[in-house]
Amino acid sequence: MTPDAVTVWAVIAGLAIGTFVIRFSFLGLVGQRRFPEWALRMLRYTPMAVLPGLVAPLVLWPEATGGAPDPARLLAAAATVIAGIWTRSVLWSVAAGFGTLAAGLALFA
Repeated sequence: MTPDAVTVWAVIAGLAIGTFVIRFSFLGLVGQRRFPEWALRMLRYTPMAVLPGLVAPLVLWPEATGGAPDPARLLAAAATVIAGIWTRSVLWSVAAGFGTLAAGLALFA
């Protein structure tokens, strides 16, 4: 069943309006006020809380292997975490993960 063009554009417009309202409620209405210290402290940890939730499925159930974990991606994830802890640099941890993934895919494939 293929939806018609009017339905598709109505859904796109509805999602655009919904996204705008959600973002405006946080940035537009609260943007000029000073946040309490406890809220700023909590917001500091948001990226560290969201990133593992985005990356874990790609490491543990990769689409490229049909959902089965493979040693190349597990090693790359471990190398990325170790490099991040050791160097405290995003660039070095990404480079370590990329290099390990490339070597692991060449070695295990």
